[in-house]
Amino acid sequence: MLEPDLRREALLHPQWAPSRLQSYERLEFLGDAILGLIVTVELFRRHPDRGEGDLTFMRQRVVSRDACAVVADDCALAGAMIAAAPTKFESDARELAASHNVKAALAESVIGAGWLGVGPEATTSAVLGSFAAALDVAPTQMRDAKTILQEEIARRGGTRVHYEIIHEDGPAQARVFTARVSQDGRPLGEGSGRSKQAAEQAAADIALGAIGERGA
Repeated sequence: MLEPDLRREALLHPQWAPSRLQSYERLEFLGDAILGLIVTVELFRRHPDRGEGDLTFMRQRVVSRDACAVVADDCALAGAMIAAAPTKFESDARELAASHNVKAALAESVIGAGWLGVGPEATTSAVLGSFAAALDVAPTQMRDAKTILQEEIARRGGTRVHYEIIHEDGPAQARVFTARVSQDGRPLGEGSGRSKQAAEQAAADIALGAIGERGA
């Protein structure tokens, strides 16, 4: 179990922290690196037949903001942040707790706190348990849609595709982005997501379906 001060820091949003240095941001930075290390070692162990490129794609999936946000939901970290917030910030905390990025940040900050508070062994065990589902499906998602689309376009002799964010909607803490992918000025597809990267991936997936290469 984490010491009270370390737990408080892991759940302390910058908006009501005395200073940014006292918020969860430093632990988030540490946790991001630790998560990457733990997942890298586990993927390396699980997949001795995979090369650097495939392992890199798998790791990107497992440590993504989406995967971290799912873990945060599973561990009720948003609720813990709300409960730990000062009373006068309770309304703000509830609004921020709905943010995809805040949830992901909380997951990483708790990982960082765990590494410092309970040690590498216990933290590694907890991370592998919490990210088990993402680790299990990673081999089926080795090549992301953007990579597959570019490779297919290149195979057909085309030029590099271009992505642009064409629309943003929703409050700052729950933004939804819409991206368009095009080639030589010709639109290939549009897609939306909670981050610019997710929107671009969605657009690429739509484009793959349009050219008959979904799931290639």
